[in-house]
Amino acid sequence: MEKRFQRRIEDFQCLHCGTAVSGNGFTNHCPACLWSRHVDVNPGDRAAECGGAMRPIGHETVRGRIMILQRCETCGFERRNQMGKDDDMSALIRLAGENAGRSVRGR
Repeated sequence: MEKRFQRRIEDFQCLHCGTAVSGNGFTNHCPACLWSRHVDVNPGDRAAECGGAMRPIGHETVRGRIMILQRCETCGFERRNQMGKDDDMSALIRLAGENAGRSVRGR
């Protein structure tokens, strides 16, 4: 099965902090707290049955882009999401501080 991005413009309310988020078709996490929801198998397909909250567990830089690492609180699925221009940089700094000296990959 080919992995293809499917753009979906959807607004949502964050499961973690309650922020009302206006989607732009590329929005896949809350810009205030960096949490999201496990709804996709492949980006935008809405094929995941889990629906669990995706906790931000760390970050990394890939080809000059900041990627937020997330892990599903329900099933343990992990993925990376690119940080958006509207994301709260202080949330990323807090996340980095919480994970300083800790490995975030694996269990």
